[in-house]
Amino acid sequence: MGEIVIPLAHGTDEGEESGWQERALCAQTDPEAFFPEKGGSTREAKKVCRACEVRAECLEYALQHDERFGIWGGLSERERRKLKRAAV
Repeated sequence: MGEIVIPLAHGTDEGEESGWQERALCAQTDPEAFFPEKGGSTREAKKVCRACEVRAECLEYALQHDERFGIWGGLSERERRKLKRAAV
């Protein structure tokens, strides 16, 4: 499988405001945990997210930028899609 390149807090562009990304716990953790293979466990990534002080900012970023892969703000792709559908 190809290498996963993950800048800053697992997916943000360097040119964007990065205050919350620098405080994100995922920036200090193995990024592969946040992008498990299909059917892989999300348990470890979600555990890190639960303890993260910028979880809400991360989730907001993922929703605004339509992030389709990985764990963001403690939610999987499927959970974020469900959240977006419920908000409509």
